[in-house]
Amino acid sequence: MSGDPETLRIMEVVLTAEIFNKNPGLDINDLTPACREIFGAGAADVKRPVYVSDGLIKRTLAVADAHVKLAANPFIAYEEFGQRLRITALEPAAQWFLKQGGKPLIEKNPALAFFFENLDSTGVSYKAIRKANPPYEDTKAHLDARISKLLSEDEKLRGALDLVMINAPEEIEQHIDDLVCTTDQLAIMEKIQHALTHREFLHKHRIYEIGKLLFVGPPGTGKTSLALAMSRHMHMPVLEVRLSMVTSQYLGETSKNIDRIFELAKQLSPAILFIDEFDFVAKSRTADDHGAMKRAVNSLLKNIDRINLIRNGIILIGATNHPQLLDEAAWRRFDEVVEFALPDEEMRKNILKKVTASLQCNLDYQELAAKTEGFSGSDLRMMIKEAILSALMDNRQSLTRDDIEKGIRMVRNREAIRHLTWL
Repeated sequence: MSGDPETLRIMEVVLTAEIFNKNPGLDINDLTPACREIFGAGAADVKRPVYVSDGLIKRTLAVADAHVKLAANPFIAYEEFGQRLRITALEPAAQWFLKQGGKPLIEKNPALAFFFENLDSTGVSYKAIRKANPPYEDTKAHLDARISKLLSEDEKLRGALDLVMINAPEEIEQHIDDLVCTTDQLAIMEKIQHALTHREFLHKHRIYEIGKLLFVGPPGTGKTSLALAMSRHMHMPVLEVRLSMVTSQYLGETSKNIDRIFELAKQLSPAILFIDEFDFVAKSRTADDHGAMKRAVNSLLKNIDRINLIRNGIILIGATNHPQLLDEAAWRRFDEVVEFALPDEEMRKNILKKVTASLQCNLDYQELAAKTEGFSGSDLRMMIKEAILSALMDNRQSLTRDDIEKGIRMVRNREAIRHLTWL
């Protein structure tokens, strides 16, 4: 039996409120993202008791007269004063919800799973459903609340905010499963994951130099994508810094701003600090024309020395397209060097399969991988994007061989233009 979808959504909220109120051991991560918003979650907490009213449902679910929708459920009472919806008998109300087709909603709602796990025939696992539920700590709302609190306590950190791009894990589009990683890249991630799990043990034995990674390789090979995907995978906000941007403004303040960036990362721990264009350090160290720049670089290197995963909960990732420019002083500050080479034929085939997984196309991936020798992962994505646009301009949504050929030509033309000499 399947009930009206709007009625089921309202009933889910009402049941969640009742179960959450009756079980003080449940916390914010037992609520779905939608329920957190409905119940006014803030600062990693939800104030009990939570109530559900007609007005609240209309405002959050855009459904008017919720009490009318639930009139067929004999276990729901409607209080005219306050327009509140209230469950009069929890188990019968829950059984009604289940019979109306509510199981798919239960399977995504930890609070409901906590209750229904003990009922016969549901077959749901509270532990598994809670684990799959996006944690509140991954949300932008949680990150914004933490940043606001930090700024209220130390206004100097505001300068650092102007120089970094901060994203909560939920804002990251890249997923590890969307990337085609090498065996070495996956091994490094597994090592970091184990270090996080056993952080207390490593701290006890004073093993600190873990979690400083240098990503090296040509442009478009996935250095930034993996750094961002690690944020989502490891449930850490990521602070992205471009050194050229930091040093191009307010030169006299650069050293202080670098200090503030590292302090901000520590305050937001656990976090990933991703420093792109790390070869800018090498260029600055070899230049003789500006003492302030050299002081800024020395400040950066000192801060790298003072930060680590075990003590501070920070994964530091430096990325460079030009590892040969880095001197020994910069190189030795990283405990792991992760190579991002241009993909070989097998990797190109796998990248193409992932990029086109949701598209209508009939491609010979092996042949296409062979034809795209020298293409980076970014080039392959650009090629498919051009092929999609070619199809759409012809009022089609399926890709043909001609569309793909246009994509290949576009990428090769871009590369040819890049190597032109105008003088």
